[in-house]
Amino acid sequence: MNISDDSDMISARLYPFTATRQAADIRIGILTIREKWKKIAERLSAPVPGFLAGNIVPSMDWVEWCSKGEQGKDMFADENLVKIIARPWDIFKHNDWALRKDFELLTVGRQSQLIPSSNRTIAAENIFIEEGAIVEHSTLNASTGPIYIGKNAEVMEGCTIRGPFALCEGAVLKMGTKVYGATTIGSYCVAAGEIKNSVMFGYSNKAHDGYLGDSVIGEWCNLGAGTTNSNVKNTAGLVKIWSPVQQEFVPAGNKCGLLMGDYSRAAVNTAFNTGTLVGICCNIFGEGFPPKFIPDFSWGKERYIYEKALEDIGNWKKLKGHTLSSSEQENLFRIYNKK
Repeated sequence: MNISDDSDMISARLYPFTATRQAADIRIGILTIREKWKKIAERLSAPVPGFLAGNIVPSMDWVEWCSKGEQGKDMFADENLVKIIARPWDIFKHNDWALRKDFELLTVGRQSQLIPSSNRTIAAENIFIEEGAIVEHSTLNASTGPIYIGKNAEVMEGCTIRGPFALCEGAVLKMGTKVYGATTIGSYCVAAGEIKNSVMFGYSNKAHDGYLGDSVIGEWCNLGAGTTNSNVKNTAGLVKIWSPVQQEFVPAGNKCGLLMGDYSRAAVNTAFNTGTLVGICCNIFGEGFPPKFIPDFSWGKERYIYEKALEDIGNWKKLKGHTLSSSEQENLFRIYNKK
């Protein structure tokens, strides 16, 4: 399968997550979209020919159906087989479906590591633990959806997990974390507190108490202790999110929390309003609720100094044994100077 480059419209509509990556590199479910295609291709002898946009989330069943080449049929008609991420909030809205499809794709024909006896499990047949993972003294309820624990991930004691859920490679759930599906904690993230129906892409931290619900957090982000978000308006009314394309707030349904772009950080006890959109490399602090739209390279109410922004990103990456690459710097420079 060949994945086409993002159109300008796809990139614009999926801001902030396509400011620093192609749509195909968005994580939804357990894998990124690109990783899904790779896994599916490994199992199929007749992949779908041609090019498809990167925001199409495939399943094995859908690719097999398409490969039959039945003419005159809408290949996107059956929403149980394929999803399209048209807006950033579609990532958490379709995450339940994607988790179930990825779980099947990754685990079919394979044997899970033994679940340690210190844990309490429900529907253990829907739990898969990869090699090197540590899971002790926790409750895992997979009756509501599968639970996937990735390679070398760790579930510390006292965690309560309700599927569908994925803890990806090298990620950590700290003691006493409460997780409701459908939630994905991406590779090398650290998560704690209460989390519901959210996706963290990778290398980000929500390492303390606080609520994260119906939200998407990019890579290399940090939520300070006590940081929390609202995901439902007090009126239970329609949530609206800022659209850079339309230059206005657009409806996103009745539930939507925090959408945070890569390299952004929030100070301790930050309280995000329902439907807050945070750009790339923002340092969020100050009294009261932050604005519902925070532009790229914001430092509180000021503009981040570019050199200082790179220094701070580099410091955060060092904490996880990484450095800021030249390609990342070039992309950040482009974003910083974008009019």
